Amino acid sequence: MELHIVAVDKPDDMNVVVGQAHFIKTVEDLHEALAGVSPHLRFGVAFCEASGPRLVRCSGNDDRLVELATRNALTVGAGHSFFVFVEEGYPVNILNTLKQVPEVCGIFCATANPVEVIVAETELGRGIVGVIDGYPPAGVETSGDVADRKALLRTIGYKL
Repeated sequence: MELHIVAVDKPDDMNVVVGQAHFIKTVEDLHEALAGVSPHLRFGVAFCEASGPRLVRCSGNDDRLVELATRNALTVGAGHSFFVFVEEGYPVNILNTLKQVPEVCGIFCATANPVEVIVAETELGRGIVGVIDGYPPAGVETSGDVADRKALLRTIGYKL
């Protein structure tokens, strides 16, 4: 077995969801689920088939995001993995929707941080072992940091 570290190629402020699913219709079901979240959500989806023709299946409502998802899926090349890139929305808006898609087995990350995918490769193929999502902690929040966090969540409408 060989381990590879594959950086997700994305703009610094763009959100990505990396997950694993299990069936050819995954790409259509993810598309339909995302399209129902918000009329403003822009997204691109790519899914790596693990059998049959073993194609990267792709869809979305924004060609640039579809291309970005497809390129990253090809680079990681792990069977049954999927990539969703979003704009005009955030992971918090789509995660429960994605998790409700019957083919979705799990989510590795949902983030705007820099992401590295740890890929294991054997004679059979490639699989995602895990992800590195952002940077390690720089310390523990102070009471001022707590106040700032609470104020931010209320300012952007996530808490009352």
